[in-house]
Amino acid sequence: MDYRKKAVSCVKDTVLPVQMAQFRECGCSLDKQYRKYGDMEGFSAKIIEQGRRYEVGYPKCVCPEVQDGETEDPAHCECSRQSILYILETLLPGKQVSVEIMETVLDGAQRCRFAVTVESEK
Repeated sequence: MDYRKKAVSCVKDTVLPVQMAQFRECGCSLDKQYRKYGDMEGFSAKIIEQGRRYEVGYPKCVCPEVQDGETEDPAHCECSRQSILYILETLLPGKQVSVEIMETVLDGAQRCRFAVTVESEK
């Protein structure tokens, strides 16, 4: 399955515009954005190392396919990882971004958490 294509399709007209507006409002600073918007009902973000390492996540699985009962496969969480990666690559063109799955609800965790690393240049 092409999770990247599925992820882009899922977030490009919904989550991305919201994140882009927040990012611009915060002077195109991920640190400022996450300080201001990192503790919301459906999204959390922590700054681990300013400008470089972050933890982002959701208090529950937010995937419509999981919520509709279409899948319970933990491999499907790759789609969330790809959506976070796509959003951050869009917000931070020219930066090398990596996203790793830390834990997910489909793997039995209480919440979904992802480790994000931003390198200075591609």
